[in-house]
Amino acid sequence: MTGPGATALAILFGVEKKKSSSSTAKGKAAPKNVAEYLARVPEPARSALSKMRSAIRQAVPREATETISYQIPAFKHKGILVWFAAFSDHCSLFPTAALIKEFKKELKGFSTSKGTIHFPLNKPLPVALIKKIVKARVAQLEAKPTR
Repeated sequence: MTGPGATALAILFGVEKKKSSSSTAKGKAAPKNVAEYLARVPEPARSALSKMRSAIRQAVPREATETISYQIPAFKHKGILVWFAAFSDHCSLFPTAALIKEFKKELKGFSTSKGTIHFPLNKPLPVALIKKIVKARVAQLEAKPTR
């Protein structure tokens, strides 16, 4: 796999990657913010990703902020909460491997890997499940002792 999602996956899986230049695999400069990222995403992925973004925003603390991390959108609050991204046939949520394992039964029917969940564009986005996973990620980060 290549492209922005590959970088995020490499980081989530603990695989070291060389720092790349400021351009993505498609030769465009990395997006500066989430709005710029979304503007580059073609339909129907843009609509699905916007719904996912809204669901995440409803589940994170009010103080959480959006950022671009590893060339894809993320929410952060006391650390990165989740990453999310659009692909040609699905949108992905990157909530950490531990949460994917924790929600294994509820994620049955969705393609998952160690660090990502794929939500196909041709199926309704499970907004309630996304919120539940994100809230669990917030709780996970809140429970972590501060350094």
